[in-house]
Amino acid sequence: MSGTTSQTTKFCDNHVSTAKYGILTFLPRFLYEQIRRAANAFFLFIALMQQIPDVSPTGRYTTLVPLIFILTVAGIKEIIEDYKRHKADNTVNKKKTTGWVLLSYLYNRKYICLCAAVLCSKSAAVLSYSEPQAMCYTETSNLDGETNLKIRQGLPLTASFQSLEELMVLSGRLECEGPNRHLYDFTGTLRLENHNPAPLGPDQVLLRGAQLRNTQWVVGIVVYTGHDSKLMQNSTKAPLKRSNVERVTNMQILVLFGILLVMALVSSIGAAIWNQQHTDEACWYLSRDISLNFWYNLLTFIILYNNLIPISLLVTLEVVRFTQALFINWDTEMYYAETDTPAMARTSNLNEELGQVKYLFSDKTGTLTCNIMHFKKCTIAGITYGHFPDLDCDRSMEDFRSDTTDSISFDDPTLIQNIEKNHPTSPQICEFLTMMAVCHTVVPEREGNQIIFQASSPDEGALVKGAKSLGFVFTARTPHSVIIEAVSMFRFPVFTEFLCVAVFSVVATRATLTAHCSSLGDSLRKENELALIIDGQTLKYALSFEVRQAFLDLALSCKAVICCRVSPLQKSEIVDMVKKHVKAITLAIGDGANDVGMIQTAHVGVGISGNEGMQATNSSDYSIAQFSYLEKLLLVHGAWSYNRVTKCILYCFYKNVVLYIIEVCALIAMCKTFKGVDHLKMTILSSSVFMFPTFMVMQCWSFWLGLILVPTACLLKDVVGRRTVRKSLLEEVQELEARAVDPGAAVLRDASGRSLNERAHLLTRVFRKTPSSVGRSNSVQQTVSHGYAFSQEEHGVVSQSQVVRSYDTTRQRPSM
Repeated sequence: MSGTTSQTTKFCDNHVSTAKYGILTFLPRFLYEQIRRAANAFFLFIALMQQIPDVSPTGRYTTLVPLIFILTVAGIKEIIEDYKRHKADNTVNKKKTTGWVLLSYLYNRKYICLCAAVLCSKSAAVLSYSEPQAMCYTETSNLDGETNLKIRQGLPLTASFQSLEELMVLSGRLECEGPNRHLYDFTGTLRLENHNPAPLGPDQVLLRGAQLRNTQWVVGIVVYTGHDSKLMQNSTKAPLKRSNVERVTNMQILVLFGILLVMALVSSIGAAIWNQQHTDEACWYLSRDISLNFWYNLLTFIILYNNLIPISLLVTLEVVRFTQALFINWDTEMYYAETDTPAMARTSNLNEELGQVKYLFSDKTGTLTCNIMHFKKCTIAGITYGHFPDLDCDRSMEDFRSDTTDSISFDDPTLIQNIEKNHPTSPQICEFLTMMAVCHTVVPEREGNQIIFQASSPDEGALVKGAKSLGFVFTARTPHSVIIEAVSMFRFPVFTEFLCVAVFSVVATRATLTAHCSSLGDSLRKENELALIIDGQTLKYALSFEVRQAFLDLALSCKAVICCRVSPLQKSEIVDMVKKHVKAITLAIGDGANDVGMIQTAHVGVGISGNEGMQATNSSDYSIAQFSYLEKLLLVHGAWSYNRVTKCILYCFYKNVVLYIIEVCALIAMCKTFKGVDHLKMTILSSSVFMFPTFMVMQCWSFWLGLILVPTACLLKDVVGRRTVRKSLLEEVQELEARAVDPGAAVLRDASGRSLNERAHLLTRVFRKTPSSVGRSNSVQQTVSHGYAFSQEEHGVVSQSQVVRSYDTTRQRPSM
């Protein structure tokens, strides 16, 4: 807003970052993360001790150079992984929304923006809408996981501003509360010149992450951007995660360090005894201060035995994990072709953690379900339509997937034939189809000659589209009527039907409650596995300190726990409660920005790259395109990584222990002087690090099988088989052209054995019906029966019946 007074409040930009490191914070944070590892801390201590000439029996750089190399390799790996996070953040931050910026910035970073059916990239106080009664409808699945439509209503003071000229002359100021994490609360005041102050509440705010639905455009003032938005206020700081195997390895290293201290202590005592026995003048070069010699010898033996703890373990693990991450990225069975999305390991430090997951926390909307429904089957007057028992066995899965939403999956011609032939059930069929086209909360919108149904839920959208495919087309809605149009073959005129939503809702609710009560009574008579369902309001009290433990015990006694209408912070609190009190590996998976908190809190976070933005993917440890891919990620890659990493760790410990058993035997059995001298030459130590593991691995037959036989067999199958037995169309055409033969004369045969020339075969391939998946691609989501149910529990908003009655689709919408 414009004005002359200065503002002292500094507003942040709209940039959001989910990366672990920055340019200035990388070095200190990376070193802190590395020093947390017991092995790195130990070898740093050894490297410092080796700089003391009178103490170290080895060179000054014997440990320092390998340690620097290990840290360098780990640093390069972290830089590569964090660069991918920065790149994904830039994709989100620089993403352009469908809409226009009315006044790019007017006063001290206060924006007025104009949006049109887009994902809000900032929180804004709305001024005016295109819809009746200055209302718009938002879907907040990114915030609280709900696909329910929530109603937002503009201020009556500014609702009449419908043109650029009126908005350009606005002058005043907006006062609001500071940034906070409360999604359902907002307090502010709009002070326009020559007008009384107007209070602002949650009904007048579009939060970052919300999506406009059933609304052509809105005009608003930006109040929160970037990390000040409620979405980011509910997110948590990206943690530095460590796997359980790494923690166990640290404990094993501490045990080895204890053994090393015992060995050094015994050797120091032996050296002190030997020095005391050899105090004659022949040993004039030995110091007579026994206590000082003891401590010098102790440090010397610690340095001498330091390789009992394998310094190569860390760099070996880094290489193994990085390779395992590449295997995940290269897995073609977790590649989703519809959106060209492969699986991606955003961090390689948690590969083995995937194989130990005990508790799984999953978002529902968009993760477990896609909110896609098809009208396939119905029963009218005791007759079932839409089933094809004779075709079920013959139709493949691809045939079912090829059914688009425009050509509804309901393809039983018997229903239409019964109407045309005046079957005795014809009146019931017409009444049934009329109810399908009338009894709903769908809003029709016209784009040219096409009607687009903005459904209140997926089932409503499927029913309305099903009625349309059968001849009853829902065309318009007014505040007092619903208009449908019947196709001429039914001999029905266009007519108007009244719709009473309230009575229908009450009857449906009572019928549902009656059914549930009867089933509940039956269930109480027998022992069943229990599930717990709890909403966000109740969860607020269940997570309080007094009853938290009781709630956890109750939840753990159930087979499944379902939490509905919960905030992002509550999701992360639930995961954190189980993570701390149960001491089990947890995994959280989600696809929306409201899942970021629990994804970062869990031991392992998995993001699904879908239509709800990239926030969950950018904040996750692993990203996949479909929930079904989680099975292979956990049971194949996770289990294999856990098995391989643990064997690698044990093998590294084994080879070093074997080496230093020889060192101790040489020290005690051969010399018997307990001198702090390295009896194994550096060449032996260096070669043992590389040759000892190599010989052991090369003795295994599976190594040679995987190195030579398996790749050779795969190449033979791919190259020889496909080039001779199963040639592609392109390869055959290229071969015919190379032989200077007319490709049109080439004779092929189709699946039924009929002969086809090459061009006919090409046409059948080009013009065949391409199956379209009902997956999560953007192109599909725009046409599927994907609806949004109106929320009944929002405080201070209009009821659903008023929402439906306020619509008048026959009225001309104002344009900017």
